[in-house]
Amino acid sequence: MSSAPPAPAATGSIAAEAARRRTFAIISHPDAGKTTLTEKLLLYAGALGGAEAGSVKARQGRREVTSDWMELEKRRGISVSSTVLRFEHAGTVFNLLDTPGHKDFSEDTLRVLSAVDAAVMLIDAAKGVEPQTLRLFEVARARRIPLLTFVNKYDRPGMEPLEVLDHLASVLDLEAIPLNWPVGLPGSFEGVIDRRTDLFHRFTRTSGGATIAPVEVLDAESAAGADEGAWATAREELELLDAVDEEFDDAAFRDGRATALFFGSAVSNFGVGPLLDALVAIAPAPAPRHEVDAAGEPNGVRELEAPFAGLVFKVQANMDPRHRDRIAFVRICSGRFERGMRVTNERTGRTLAMAHAHEVFGRERSLLEEGFPGDVVGVVGAQDLRVGDTLWLEEPARFPAIPSLAPEFFMFVRNGDVSRYKQFRRGLEQLDEEGVVHVLRREAAGDPVPVLAGVGRLQFDVAVNRMEHEFNAAVRLEEAPWTVARRTEPEDVPTVREATGAEVLVRADGTHLAVFRSEFVLQRLERDHPEITLDRLLTR
Repeated sequence: MSSAPPAPAATGSIAAEAARRRTFAIISHPDAGKTTLTEKLLLYAGALGGAEAGSVKARQGRREVTSDWMELEKRRGISVSSTVLRFEHAGTVFNLLDTPGHKDFSEDTLRVLSAVDAAVMLIDAAKGVEPQTLRLFEVARARRIPLLTFVNKYDRPGMEPLEVLDHLASVLDLEAIPLNWPVGLPGSFEGVIDRRTDLFHRFTRTSGGATIAPVEVLDAESAAGADEGAWATAREELELLDAVDEEFDDAAFRDGRATALFFGSAVSNFGVGPLLDALVAIAPAPAPRHEVDAAGEPNGVRELEAPFAGLVFKVQANMDPRHRDRIAFVRICSGRFERGMRVTNERTGRTLAMAHAHEVFGRERSLLEEGFPGDVVGVVGAQDLRVGDTLWLEEPARFPAIPSLAPEFFMFVRNGDVSRYKQFRRGLEQLDEEGVVHVLRREAAGDPVPVLAGVGRLQFDVAVNRMEHEFNAAVRLEEAPWTVARRTEPEDVPTVREATGAEVLVRADGTHLAVFRSEFVLQRLERDHPEITLDRLLTR
């Protein structure tokens, strides 16, 4: 049932360094425990600089979680922005990309999934696959991202383990291969049997789950004596699995057709250690990346040992409120990164000296002198970089565009203080460049009032909060009449504008969005003009 990581090449080579990288995201429905699991993985890796993990809603005396650094995140207890966390464990360099769980921030998660080699899919043991989990799973499957599935909250009442397997098969059409198996029913969870070693890992609770849970490792005979009933039930279930279950299929796992399954409880620290070990053992290291030509058509792959190339997958301003800076997150796809190197931005053709390059750990960062495929570099002050940009050295490269979702909610945004127009304009430009919201304009109507667009209403809350606190610009929002949008081509704009209940808005990068007052208006236009472009997916 085990799979070893690929054998490294010669020590110190780019291939060897890439082989010990694991770059992954955690995806889940809100409240499934994603941020808690992130914090506990850091705890078990020894990456917190102390013996205690933080809490999403920290009580007095408890530290806050590392990945939620915005004040808005701390107040609401939800993640609204993705975070990069770089740490080492067992000789492996991890780049963990914590993603927002709420559906209103799905676009941020889409950008993150373009930069990872694997993902941990977190599922609530009682609720199973929820809508947002399903949506993110479909994106991961389309990208063939290998998935490790962690069935969380197993110390509470929920589905029994065999039910979990049936549930995943029926809802996701996905083969789930358990690499450990729970002992004790949901709500009376005692530990897990490691299917590779047949050893029972019995956990002991710690106060508030703040420290590593003590583990007693027992062989079969000792485990049966310690808890004959729960152990016997677990063994019977495993015998059923063994009768029909094949060996762990590494090829199916890496291709996204099967998932490695684990049981545990992040809040109690049960099963977190085995998950971290599995990320070292079976999560794939970085591989050569596909390239495209100027038209977006496939154009071979960029080998790991080729000269440096990287993908900008996220831009974030004001992570450090003392300096009001701007940081672009670059996934290294090939070659060796060295601080100060001068690279070319494929989109603009301009060169950039990456002198202010950092490794990132939540809000904290430190100078990064070198990096390898799989690493994430935080480039500070790069005003010219946008989400989706490809950076290259010596040999030109172009990676596929990062998709974004067609917005479903629209608001007119007005400046609340005419004396602060520059701050208002700069704030909107920054939020648009980061992808917090789409900022659109009605060029044909000569209307100067910008339109904010997003896939969820919480995006507007974040935009207003950041405009006020980071750019000192008061804004007023007013509901706009549109409910659905599609990307269209410039030559199709006159046809769209002729339709009753339709309009065309333009993004700063020139993208045209056809917006409609209802699905009926869109369907009528599609019926009457099947020749025009009305695409659900945008790109950045």
